[in-house]
Amino acid sequence: MTNREPERPLWEQLAAKSKLLPQGDRLQKVMARHGFGSRRVCEDIIAEGRVSVNDVVAELGRRIDITTDTVKVDGVEIGLQPGLVYYLLNKPVGVVTTASDPQGRPIVIDLVPSEPRVFSIGRLDVETEGLLLLTNDGQLANHIAHPSHGVEKEYLAEVAGGEVSGGAIRRLRDGVELEEGVTAPAKVTQPTPGILRIVIHEGRNRQVRRMCEAVGHPVTRLVRTRIGPLSDRRLQPGQWRELTLPELRLLTEAVALVVQRYDQEQ
Repeated sequence: MTNREPERPLWEQLAAKSKLLPQGDRLQKVMARHGFGSRRVCEDIIAEGRVSVNDVVAELGRRIDITTDTVKVDGVEIGLQPGLVYYLLNKPVGVVTTASDPQGRPIVIDLVPSEPRVFSIGRLDVETEGLLLLTNDGQLANHIAHPSHGVEKEYLAEVAGGEVSGGAIRRLRDGVELEEGVTAPAKVTQPTPGILRIVIHEGRNRQVRRMCEAVGHPVTRLVRTRIGPLSDRRLQPGQWRELTLPELRLLTEAVALVVQRYDQEQ
């Protein structure tokens, strides 16, 4: 009996698909998977000139790679995987990231559509604001949130005590001793006195707040401004939007690179 190689996670398949299947799938097959009807119905839609690939009207028989080609039906772009959604939310202060709250505080899933049901990737504490990803794609979520495969997260921290000394910044960069151990090296700059830009890849509970407190500068305001390649300064607190296909591709590529680097280190 031969050992079968285990199936790779969906996000990894997406990241590599264009190389593994250079010819792609027939356009009507992709459309049928996304709920536009039977293949025959999809062929009719294509024949009517209602479908474009990379902004060019598609012809019957066209093969595409949904991970790299932009497909629109009646001007609306279709996604990578039917049924999966990816929301980028600017979480306001006072909203919790758990699925429910015994204290009756607002929860993040009430800020996005109720169907399909989604969950947040990682957490932000109730007093922290900024970018949060919500999805129903469990495979991608696990690889983004897992500490070993942590994607970079960037924060702006307003701290007490005024300008932070060079020595304190070096401590934050090199690693700070917390109860559960020393933090991994971080990228830390001070664009304005008392304002720190901190980039970490771990996911410890209230990590940035505890790091700053450990060097004598408690956080007075904390905003997450970036998750991997994703940022959006125009998104107001409480607002959300779906990830674009280019953003989703960048995110899957970022996760794939982090996992590859982690595997090489083991």
